[in-house]
This record gives sequence, C-alpha cells and structure tokens, in this order.
Amino acid sequence: MSDGPQAGHDHLTWVGHGTVVVAMGGARVIVDPVLRPRILHLKRFHRIPAAALRGLDAVLITHQHHDHLDPPSLERLGKDLPVIVPRGAAGTLRRKRFTRVSEIAEGERVTIGGIEVLATPAAHDGKRDQPLGPHADPIGYRMEAYRSVYVAGDTDLFDGMAAIGPVDVACLPIFGWGPGLGPGHMDPARAAEAARRLKARIAVPIHWGTLWPIGRGEPPREPADAFAAAMAETAPACEARVLQPGGTLALDGP
Repeated sequence: MSDGPQAGHDHLTWVGHGTVVVAMGGARVIVDPVLRPRILHLKRFHRIPAAALRGLDAVLITHQHHDHLDPPSLERLGKDLPVIVPRGAAGTLRRKRFTRVSEIAEGERVTIGGIEVLATPAAHDGKRDQPLGPHADPIGYRMEAYRSVYVAGDTDLFDGMAAIGPVDVACLPIFGWGPGLGPGHMDPARAAEAARRLKARIAVPIHWGTLWPIGRGEPPREPADAFAAAMAETAPACEARVLQPGGTLALDGP
C-alpha cells in the first residue's frame, strides 16, 4: 500500500475528524460526513478535498452525535443519495425529507456495488440529544472487496473486537474535539491496543486534528504522535500510517 491519491484505483481518504471515504470494488462510500466549516461550537481547521466527495454511491453513519450525523452536510451531498444509519436513527433524516434512508443493526450486512458492508459493535452512547433524544445503538463498519477496511466510528475497546479482524486497514479514533475525552472513546494507547486485537496490517488514526472549540487555539498534533509511539510498543506488527486531514491511502489490488 502507498500514500497518495490514485485515480481509478482502490483507496481511502481521511477527510477529517470521523469522515472517511472508501473507494474499492467499483464503489465509493463516505462514512460520517461532516463537511461544514463550523458545527455547533467547533471550527474546522482543514479544507475538504473536493475530489473526495465526487461520485459517491452511499453514506454510512455510525451514530447520532452531531459531529458524526450532520444533516446540513448530508444535504450538500444530495437528499437522494442512499444513507444507511443505525437502527432507530432514520427518523432524524426522514423528517428532513431525505428520500433514501435505511437502517442497519449490529451483525447485519448490506452490499454497495462491489463492497460488502458489515455493521459491527461499538461501545459508545447512542442518543442524539441528551436526555430525551431518540436512541440508536452505535455501530462501526467493516467493508470488504479486494481488501478489508474497518471504520470504527466512535468507540472504546470492547469484548469481541478481535472478531472483527483481521483487517487490512483499521481507521481508529484516537482523540476528540476538545481537551477532555469522555467515556466511549479511545485515547492513543487504547487505539493501539485495538489495532493489536484487530490484527490490522495498517492502522490510520482518525478523530483528531480537525475540529476544535472556537477560541481555544488549534487542535493539537500530539495525539497522532502518541498513537504512533504506542503502536510501536503495543502492535509492532501493524504499521501506523498517520495521514493529515484530506490525506489518501492507496489500497493495492488483489
């Protein structure tokens, strides 16, 4: 595998924060698109590569939190683009007149072009708005064509994570959008342990370096450096590939 966009070839692009585009098997899907310069009290610090948003076949949503399920960002992609959400979350988008919303639960599968998608467990909060918002159990996605790619969404370590692997590439959250990291998240050390359990060939850290509270400076680089160091200690057989927001990882053919 090699860095750099490969037009016409299988690849993934980390757009920033939790947003990942996976292109393989003749299809292009985007996970958790957050595409605005500002969301709630958070500012985006990196541009969005326009090419990553072209020719999409579907959207996958891991959970309902506003930094992962953002209807204005989905509107930018078009209300007729298929959107797959965790079971219980469809109403949020149907009320806003998105026309092709379907639900999926842990253990269920869907096929998008040449990509087989499996909804995987996640250890995270499932509400849209506390305390009375709609509940939908968070999930991750394991995608497989010639290669296998796991996008974890937001999660902590959980029993059974090893059963998702082995995978060629694991996109793992290592941080958050502010100085504190609440429950249901992994820090760099726990993300390295996740890579070990998954038996990933390559681990790409996500959920860092993109969104940050307005007026609090810029998001730190340290989480990515700490992840690379933790990987060398905990999962030396797995390559840590630190991309910058907007960066692309090319996936080899079969």
